[in-house]
Amino acid sequence: MSSAPRPLADPRRQGYRILHEADLRDYIAEIFDVAARLGGEPASWTITEVGDGNLNLVFIVKGARGGVAVKQALPYVRLVGESWPLPLSRAHYEYLALSKQAQLAPGLVPALLHHNENLALTVMELLEPHIIMRKGLVAGTQYPRFVDDITTFMARNLFFTSDLALSAAEKKEGIAAFAGNHALCKITEDLIFTDPYRIAEQNRWTAPYLDALAAELRDDMELHVAISRLKLKFMASPEALLHGDLHTGSIMVTESQTRVIDPEFAFYGPMGFDVGAVLANLLMAYFASAGHERSPGERAAFEGWVLETVEQVWSEFARKFLELWRAGAAGDAYPASLFAGEKGAARLEAERQAYLQRLFTETVGFAAAKTIRRIFGLAHNIDFELIADPKTRAISEARAVRLARAMMVETGTFRTIADVTGAARKLRDWMPELSGWR
Repeated sequence: MSSAPRPLADPRRQGYRILHEADLRDYIAEIFDVAARLGGEPASWTITEVGDGNLNLVFIVKGARGGVAVKQALPYVRLVGESWPLPLSRAHYEYLALSKQAQLAPGLVPALLHHNENLALTVMELLEPHIIMRKGLVAGTQYPRFVDDITTFMARNLFFTSDLALSAAEKKEGIAAFAGNHALCKITEDLIFTDPYRIAEQNRWTAPYLDALAAELRDDMELHVAISRLKLKFMASPEALLHGDLHTGSIMVTESQTRVIDPEFAFYGPMGFDVGAVLANLLMAYFASAGHERSPGERAAFEGWVLETVEQVWSEFARKFLELWRAGAAGDAYPASLFAGEKGAARLEAERQAYLQRLFTETVGFAAAKTIRRIFGLAHNIDFELIADPKTRAISEARAVRLARAMMVETGTFRTIADVTGAARKLRDWMPELSGWR
C-alpha cells in the first residue's frame, strides 16, 4: 500500500472511457483468468447492468462456467448526473480498502479478480445467491449469520488499523494512503452532517407530511450543535480505516453468509461512524416494518429479531474488540511498559471499558445522524421509500426521527444498547402530528 496521497483522476489525461456492453465484452476477453472463469466464447456471455446505487456502473457477466461482477466508477454522481462531477480515484481507494479488508477479515468481502486504475474498473467475485440485505429486511427476512459476521468484520478492521495495533509510523502511512479520498469525505460531510439541517437544493422528504418536521430541524439549535460536534469528530479523528458507507445496502447476504461491498468512501476516521451506520440502518428497518405489514402484528417476530440484532451487534462488536485488545495489542497507544503488574493490568482494563463506553456514546450519535440524513437528505432508503402510502411512510419516518433526535441531543441518557432498543420499542406505535394531514 503506497503511503503517498493519490491525485484526483482526470479521464481526459488517463485514457478513461465508459465501457458499455460491447466494449466490456472485448475488454474481459483479454483478461485470461477472468475469461477462463467465465468459460465459453465471449459472444455467448450475458452482460447485464444492475447498478442501482448512487455513483457507479455495475455489470453482471455470466458465461458457461461461471460469472463475475464488474464495477466501473463514473466521473460524476450517477444519482444526479454530469452536473455533479466526481473523481475516478475513488475506485482506487475502494480497491485498496477491499484488499485490506480481505487481509484482516478473510471471507467477508468479495474476492478481487482484476483492477484497472486508468479505467476505474474492478472485477470481483459474483456473489450468488446473495441479495442486498436491505431488500431482504424489507421482505421481513431474518439472517442468523449476520451478527457474527458483521461484528467480526468491524472489530478486526477497526482494531487492526488503529493505534492500538499499529506503530505510529504505520498508522500515519495508512492515513496518508487514503488522504486523497477527500472528495468522497466531502459528500459525507455535506449530505450527512450539514444539508439536512438547512435549506439545500437536493434535500427531499415525504411532503407535505414532514414539512413541519423538516422546518423544526432547521430551527433546532441544540440539534445543530450536536450534529456539528459529530461533524468535527468525523473530520478530525482518524482513529481507524473505515468502510465509510457501511449500511444495509452495502452488505450482501444469504442466511448463511455475509459479504461487505462498496467501500469507496473508505478513509481514516472515527470508529463509531461505521458501527453507528450499521445500527442506524437496522433501526430504520425496524421503524419501516409497520409500513410493510399486510395485517396487524404480521411482522412482530421480524421486528423482535431486528431489535435483538441491534443489541447483539453492539455487544458482540464490543466483546470482540476487547478480546483483540486484551490479546496483546502491539500499537504505540497504551504502551505495555506503563501498565506492568497487577495494578497496571487492573487500571488498563478499567481504561478499556471506559474507551468502549466513549465509543458507544459516539456510535449512538453517528447512528442518529445517519438516520436523519436518510429521511431529509438526498439519498433515501428503500426501507421507507417502498412504503406505498405516503402518510403511512411519514409516520414511520417521524418515529425514526424522534428517536434519532433524542439519541443525538440526549446521548448521555443512552448508557447501554438496551436503552436504545427500549426507546425504539416505545416509539413503535407512537402517532406523530404531521403537517398536511387529511
